[in-house]
Amino acid sequence: MNAVEIKDFKKQYRTAKTPAVDGVNLTIKKGEFFGLLGPNGAGKSTTIHCLTGIALPTEGTMKVFGVDAVKDYREARRLVGLSPQEFNVDFFTPVRPLLRYVAGYYGIAPREARVRCDELLEQFGLTEHAEKPFRELSGGLKRRVMLARALVHNPELIILDEPTSGVDVELRHDLWRYMEELNKAGKTIILTSHYLEEVEKLAKRIAIINKGKVVAEGDRNEFIKDGDRLEAAYLRITKGQEF
Repeated sequence: MNAVEIKDFKKQYRTAKTPAVDGVNLTIKKGEFFGLLGPNGAGKSTTIHCLTGIALPTEGTMKVFGVDAVKDYREARRLVGLSPQEFNVDFFTPVRPLLRYVAGYYGIAPREARVRCDELLEQFGLTEHAEKPFRELSGGLKRRVMLARALVHNPELIILDEPTSGVDVELRHDLWRYMEELNKAGKTIILTSHYLEEVEKLAKRIAIINKGKVVAEGDRNEFIKDGDRLEAAYLRITKGQEF
């Protein structure tokens, strides 16, 4: 079974003259580490928002492990963990209650939620910060909390939108290792990032969206062949040159 199937997806916002996304087709296999790239405004976030129920597609279908992401939103959403680019949390809530609240949102029983949240706090080095309000954390610790929150309900599909933005080099490498461990454990991961070196390192297959359309898609090696780096291939493709 495929983890994600997107067919003829189009999103037209009422205030825009052109579609944010215009006819995207993507298939992501179960267990894949998939890189989704594109310039700002290309349609990456819109695609993620529609896949996770934050927005609705104008046309087309989106499925998560065979579940329609629009018609069966609740069932589909349980299968997905999203670590968004923005810190969309209550900044005054301490870390532990924040995680437990999300566990309750997904229907996890209180006792199980306590155990699960404590495991994640330990895993991400957050135990000593568990009673601190989110606003008092450093940028790197906030990123860890966002990733822990995405994993509370043990989802099969994990979407990471700029997960290492604003963190230091050491933490970035720690997060890379954890992403790789999740993928090795069978989790499907979609990664968007402007740090192309991390996509080159982690993703096995990559798609580039530009101006609302998929302009290139293939295995990582297709983008870095002949000694090329992903950054060079990306710049060439987004400038309209042939892939």
